[in-house]
Amino acid sequence: MVLDDLGTSLRGTLEDLRGKSRLTEDDVQAVVKEIQRSLLQADVDVSLVMELSDSIKTRALEEEPPGGTTARDHVLRIVYEELVALVGDSTELPLEEQTIMLAGLQGSGKTTTAAKMAWWFSKKGLRPAVIQTDTFRPGAYDQAKQMCERAEVEFYGDPDADDPVQIARDGMAETADADVHIVDTAGRHALEDELIEEIEAIGEAVEPDRSLLVLDAAIGQGAKEQARRFEESIGIQGVAITKLDGTAKGGGALTAVNETDSTIAFLGTGEEVEDIERFEPNGFISRLLGMGDLKQLTERVERAMAETQEEEEDWDPEDLLSGTFTLHDMRKQMNAMNRMGPLDQIMDMIPGLGGGLMDQLPDDAMDVTQERLRRFEFVMDSMTDAELEHPRAIGQSQIERIVRGSGTDEETVRELLQQHKMMERTLKQFQGMGQGNMDMERMMKQMENQGGGGGGM
Repeated sequence: MVLDDLGTSLRGTLEDLRGKSRLTEDDVQAVVKEIQRSLLQADVDVSLVMELSDSIKTRALEEEPPGGTTARDHVLRIVYEELVALVGDSTELPLEEQTIMLAGLQGSGKTTTAAKMAWWFSKKGLRPAVIQTDTFRPGAYDQAKQMCERAEVEFYGDPDADDPVQIARDGMAETADADVHIVDTAGRHALEDELIEEIEAIGEAVEPDRSLLVLDAAIGQGAKEQARRFEESIGIQGVAITKLDGTAKGGGALTAVNETDSTIAFLGTGEEVEDIERFEPNGFISRLLGMGDLKQLTERVERAMAETQEEEEDWDPEDLLSGTFTLHDMRKQMNAMNRMGPLDQIMDMIPGLGGGLMDQLPDDAMDVTQERLRRFEFVMDSMTDAELEHPRAIGQSQIERIVRGSGTDEETVRELLQQHKMMERTLKQFQGMGQGNMDMERMMKQMENQGGGGGGM
């Protein structure tokens, strides 16, 4: 995740304050030093880093901690509040009719972001349309069309036309019934005058309600000049940061936000159309500091369950609270879990499970877990319907047959059966409690009370 090194180093430094009732100047300096080191390594502009660290140091030394608050929690709250102020508010994106124009250099991820944003708006009940105006990059039309098909949203482009401004006009007319128009523009390898002039002309044709600058999280210090030029030419109301699923530093994108006096709208977290998050500063910084993000977690859980239920028309999660729990049920639960995204992202959203705990795991721990789930899928593919319905009746000869059919081993089969027993026992504890006690909102509230909060402090 963007600036992940900051979260890791800060958590270690803050742990050194555990048990202290008063802060010394050396304690505060140690925290500030880690912040400066991490932000500078992440390509955040030097002036921003110094401004942030000075503010944290002044507040930590001058403000009196509330009664009963430890020195560690006092500094944590100050760091949290100052980092939230650094990343700024979320870009205003009302759920209503609007036109959004995307700008950015070639390779920044504009085309993918356009489809992802359209998918996001569609999940909010609106009808979006993507208009592809890039006549410069070979394959832009095909990529946009395929991405929009995967997102199941309306698309307009003309692979035979060479006037991007006319394509934009025609696209707005052809998709007039759409609620949200997302206009994808061409990029270049550098900030050429031709690129700026073309975007300005498209902007005059479509009259966007807001223009978003799309930035690769690995952009670095070059983001400052990019942001300034785009701001001067078309005005930037928000930034979409892409490719946060890799090792990108992300500081340049934060610098761009500051340079344009704008805000962050979306975060791209993967390659699939659903790998996009609406930027929420409180949850973002909470995750960074290992405090979770229950709002984002709740949204992912509810979406995953709804999509799984739509695909499996005969399955209702409420049915898990009554009757038997079969491997068919377990498989559907696993499908819902897969739809939530990579396990390391999910773990980061759960208070008490992300942050420090994640830092202690081997780098490949989440990959191993994902591989384990895939192997379980292979095992269940090799079972009969009777075995899936009655896993407790599976004997040694059946296990040997399943091993041969799945290409796994006996240990994996027995591990799956044991996992099923554990889940079955857990669900039996809830049977008879009724829907009220299993309500997702209440479950999340219980987690929040136990874990220390997700959207704030």
